[in-house]
Amino acid sequence: MSNDEIFAAAYREHYWAVSRYVARRLDGRAGEVEEVVAEVFTVAWRRRADLPSSPLPWLYGVARNCLANTVRGHGRRRRLVDRLGNDDTAHGRHIAEGPETETPGAWVHEALARLSASDQEVLRLTAWEELGIDEVAVALGCGRRAATMRLHRARRRLRAEIDRMRPAVTADTGHSLREGDRR
Repeated sequence: MSNDEIFAAAYREHYWAVSRYVARRLDGRAGEVEEVVAEVFTVAWRRRADLPSSPLPWLYGVARNCLANTVRGHGRRRRLVDRLGNDDTAHGRHIAEGPETETPGAWVHEALARLSASDQEVLRLTAWEELGIDEVAVALGCGRRAATMRLHRARRRLRAEIDRMRPAVTADTGHSLREGDRR
């Protein structure tokens, strides 16, 4: 099989997995998802001779790098807009979210968001992308033992964040139960 055929097979087989990977990390910014995925497969095309026999973890690693470039670009644009004083907050426009904007399981995402970017990534690769530890190692560009350790530590930190959040949830639930008892 030629390098072109290997690339074409990887593209057909993994396009949607890479798209979902990117979309989950860009929180629904659909136009940007397509741009990042196109960049991922552009890199894969240029390096088609280097594609491993199991390309998905490698593609996730490329996507991680492309996402990092995108995030840096957003930061640069945001700082420019702030310097120009041309954003909504500079003009006194504030958008308040209503109670209906709370999504189911938001507390899990909140706990995850409190972790470092590297902890978030290793947890997402195992939970969202359903990668095994060997594949996680490829996606992160590290060895199997390092990936195992990163995953273990990230899980421990997530558990600690959930436990920190739990007293507030328990207190709210307990309060509701006491009110129910009075009725």
